Amino acid sequence: MSLPPEKASELKQLIHQQLSKMDVHGRIREILAETIREELAPDQQQLSTEDLIKALKRRGIIDDVMKELNFVTDNVDQELPSSPKQPVCFTDRQSTLLKKTNIDPTRRYLYLQVLGGKAFLEHLQEPEPLPGQACSTFTLCLHFRNQRFRSKPVPCACEPDFHDGFLLEVHRENLGDGTRMADSTTMLSISDPIHMVLIKTDIFAETTLVASYFLEWRSVLGSENGVTSLTVELMGVGTESKVSVGILNIKLEMYPPLNQTLSQEVVNTQLALERQKTAEKERLFLVYAKQWWREYLQIRPSHNSRLVKIFAQDENGINRPVCSYVKPLRAGRLLDTPRQAARFVNVLGYERAPVIGGGGKQEQWCTLLAFLCRNKGDCEDHANLLCSLLLGYGLEAFVCVGTKAKGVPHAWVMTCGTDGTVTFWDSLTGHRYLHKPINPDEPPAAEQPKPLYPYRTIGCVFNHQTFLGNCQPSDSVESCVFDLNDESKWKPMSEEAVKSVCAPGATTSLPPFPPLCASTIDASVTSNEIEMQLRLLVSEHRKDLGLTTVWEDQLSYLLSPALASYEFERTTSISAGNEEFQDAIRRAVPDGHTFKGFPIHFVYRNARRAFATCLRSPFCEEIICCRGDQVRLAVRVRVFTYPESACAVWIMFACKYRSVL
Repeated sequence: MSLPPEKASELKQLIHQQLSKMDVHGRIREILAETIREELAPDQQQLSTEDLIKALKRRGIIDDVMKELNFVTDNVDQELPSSPKQPVCFTDRQSTLLKKTNIDPTRRYLYLQVLGGKAFLEHLQEPEPLPGQACSTFTLCLHFRNQRFRSKPVPCACEPDFHDGFLLEVHRENLGDGTRMADSTTMLSISDPIHMVLIKTDIFAETTLVASYFLEWRSVLGSENGVTSLTVELMGVGTESKVSVGILNIKLEMYPPLNQTLSQEVVNTQLALERQKTAEKERLFLVYAKQWWREYLQIRPSHNSRLVKIFAQDENGINRPVCSYVKPLRAGRLLDTPRQAARFVNVLGYERAPVIGGGGKQEQWCTLLAFLCRNKGDCEDHANLLCSLLLGYGLEAFVCVGTKAKGVPHAWVMTCGTDGTVTFWDSLTGHRYLHKPINPDEPPAAEQPKPLYPYRTIGCVFNHQTFLGNCQPSDSVESCVFDLNDESKWKPMSEEAVKSVCAPGATTSLPPFPPLCASTIDASVTSNEIEMQLRLLVSEHRKDLGLTTVWEDQLSYLLSPALASYEFERTTSISAGNEEFQDAIRRAVPDGHTFKGFPIHFVYRNARRAFATCLRSPFCEEIICCRGDQVRLAVRVRVFTYPESACAVWIMFACKYRSVL
């Protein structure tokens, strides 16, 4: 087998690295010197290569090297263990040794390969990035039957160099009897699509949703040998959902190979029947929703101006019932409490859907995968995720649609306790508010509860099973009574009608909910990196002002408990540990000295951006630009990680100096 020159040099480099790692050269020199002393006859001038190899073999050097160099063949049959393991994503084609994956031979797999992209015309003029140069990248995220994958980032280009493989397990959720391989007919009944989301990340780590596509994979069941190649055209999102953004070349392959493939006609018939069934269910629900809306308007003509949202457009511009955006979601061991879940949703970034030109807010409710992969979204995306998580914790939770001050549309979450307590959860800030309604019939002198929440009106509430329109005389939140079983106050939709289009598996057009992924961020390493960068930025800033900078590591360390306490309070609404922090600072600051500290919180990890924001605060600038006698500066960074690589970044700047009157 001949290797191309670049591969041969790569292999030589690998072997050289391995030999250096084992210090083989040093050991060879020792053996050579020893052999010359012991075995070289006086009349011999030099040792032959054969003599040297015999000496190396005798001392076990060659055996040691061969043990260290593992050669992995491309034969899949040799990589089949007896125990089933999690599917593995092949993403690094520059890896020098083939990655091994554990494959359960009793299960079916779909091997999806992305073999490059083309016609990403927005990047037609983009220059080729130089080695080591920061550039914008594309990342492809996939979800299929509770499995999630992410490609390696590739530079944005007209023809992005995607070359990734993903091993998707098809045989899940007790298909068959667990001992019998799922056949073509069984797999034809699996209507779950492969959801593909393309994310663009710029040089400042800002993410943009480029495309969201649902791949129908079952065409491979009717292909010869269970292998097929597809060309997938990706469309834009939001206002650009009818515009092509690029094309991906995809290859699908069933493993193990199918014993019997279906005819393409059978596959096409099944898909057509599913589409027909879905369309009929959606048509019937639309007819019912129109009738419900007519009845709702007949109660009171002013209901026409209330925010009663029955349908919402997703990122692909498709109208879907709002109840389909919510589903009980369990976070496994990634989040322990409902309040921790609220904190997680709160640290995901907030960004309104982009709109071209004026005309107010562009509506776009994202599917959960698109929201999680982008790591930011609008208030509706946050509310839908928080409601789903609270439902997963067994609470009776609803998404509320209404307005804030100045009539700005807003969405938040409400939970109803078994004792009648109504709690509002703001998914953007993480704040919780108890709701106590004002009685409008009370005399003016009577004391009324003063609402602390920012919400003004409420039009409807919904979750995965229920939709209720507010039909009380006033839609003001402060006077609203949340007795959801009282049909004179809340007009319900038929639960059967909601389930017909929103229950899991009810229609093939519903995007399946992905599981949450654990964070890939190392909190300690990231905290140190940001702290070092901030120290450098502060030193440079003070140098420009003609000031010297002296850091005090001990003072920096003493700031840690305060940052931990702030995050604990954000999560639990309980303040703890402040006394110890204050006592430690008093001990660290000598008599006659002044201490100043400034904590600030971010949900991104860009040190330069955070520093620029800090300088805009007069309190923080006063600390960073502190002048005086015996000035000592301190900065402490603490990164708290959450699922989906979301994070809360706490920074505290501090200084102490001798007070001079």
